[in-house]
Amino acid sequence: MITASAKKRENIAEYLLYMWQIEDIIRAYGLDIEKIRENLVDRYTDLSPELRKDMLEWYESLIDMMRSEGVAAKGHLQLNRNTLADIEQLHRRLLADPKFANYATDYYDTLPLIVELRSKAGENRKDEIETCFDALYGILMLKLQKKEISADTARAAARISRFLALLSHYYKKDYNNELFNDTDPITGK
Repeated sequence: MITASAKKRENIAEYLLYMWQIEDIIRAYGLDIEKIRENLVDRYTDLSPELRKDMLEWYESLIDMMRSEGVAAKGHLQLNRNTLADIEQLHRRLLADPKFANYATDYYDTLPLIVELRSKAGENRKDEIETCFDALYGILMLKLQKKEISADTARAAARISRFLALLSHYYKKDYNNELFNDTDPITGK
C-alpha cells in the first residue's frame, strides 16, 4: 500500500509491475487475509497500528476486487488494466506528436524486440506496451526464482526497461500537466 502509493507517483512502470506482483502474492496466499496478515502485514513492526490496519484493509479490498472481477486465479484487476490503458494511450499520443521525436526514436529502437516477443505469443498477442510489461514481469519472476537469464534476454530486458523508463518519465510529466502544455512559460501564450 505504502510502496504502491509512492511508486504510482514516481514511476508508473514500477507501480504496474509492483501491482502485478501483489496480485500474484495474494494468489500465492490463496486470497486468505489471515495468511497475508501473518506473513506480510505483521512483519511491518515499525508501522503504527493505524498504518498496519490500513495496509490490511488495502489487501482485503484487493482480495474482494480480485474475487468480484474474476481474476482470483489469473489476470489483472481492472484498476491495473486501466493504468495500462492510460500508459498505452499516452504512448500513442507521444508517437503522434512530432515534438517527441526522441520518444519515437527510442520506441522504434525497441520495436524489433517487441515484434519478436509478440510473435512468440501466438494467439495470446497483446498490445505493444503490455508486451513490454509482460516481458519485464516474466524476467522479474525468473530472477525471484533464481533462474538463469541468458545474455540476450538480459540485453532485451535492459532495452525494454530504458524504453519504459522514458515512457514513465513522460507519464509523470503528463500527470503533472507538464507534458502537452504548449504555453510558453515566459509569455504565458
